[in-house]
Amino acid sequence: MSRSTVHPTLSRHSSTNLMTLQDVYEELEISKSTWNDWKNKGRAPKHFKLPNGQVRIRRADFDKWLDQLAEVSA
Repeated sequence: MSRSTVHPTLSRHSSTNLMTLQDVYEELEISKSTWNDWKNKGRAPKHFKLPNGQVRIRRADFDKWLDQLAEVSA
């Protein structure tokens, strides 16, 4: 696949391995209020704010968080 055929949004996220909150909402099929609840209770995956105030989650941290959830429920 040539670079020009890759969707710009997908290539931007995959090259940095950063997820937006919208990416997380869609992948987990959760609402913003669920995210905020998890964040307030300390249950959300490791995340950080960019200087512009937007929140990002490293893909590796997200996957590790999911793996830990699977271990707890097993």
